[in-house]
Amino acid sequence: MANVDKAATEKIRSLAGPAAEKLRLELVRIDIAGTRGKKIVRLFIDKPGGVTIEDCAELSRLLDVMLDSEDLFAGPYVLEVSSPGLDRELYSIGDFARFTGSQAKIRVKPESELPKLLVGRILGVSGDEIVFDDRKAGELTIPYSQIAKANLKVDLEEEFARSRRNTRRREM
Repeated sequence: MANVDKAATEKIRSLAGPAAEKLRLELVRIDIAGTRGKKIVRLFIDKPGGVTIEDCAELSRLLDVMLDSEDLFAGPYVLEVSSPGLDRELYSIGDFARFTGSQAKIRVKPESELPKLLVGRILGVSGDEIVFDDRKAGELTIPYSQIAKANLKVDLEEEFARSRRNTRRREM
């Protein structure tokens, strides 16, 4: 079953990647879940400034016909297209480079000698290492291979302050 889903994921990627690029979107991740009788295909997309409902609907419409014609699954499936969210997962070293300057939460693999949970700001990428300013430990260099999971961390105070500044600018 895993091989079927892996093959389906690659086929979906080959169709969805170019379709997303055409719409100036980034295909972030593909997940296939559900049972043999009813699969759920989840696509996560992003773009600078964030994804709109219209972006999701447009990509969904483009892919519906393509995926139906491929007959990837034995039974019916549901296609979901959405944003990775404010606390989006960082899936690659390229994501760390893209989000340099952003707040993040990093879980380090158990065998690492680094603290297991780091919260702070991504300072940059150097080769295959992440330069990170942890709130407690200070500046650290983390080998990408030692990262178990990482997500952006939204600072709500900072977001509210930015929103208030933008509102004041529009009122002027």
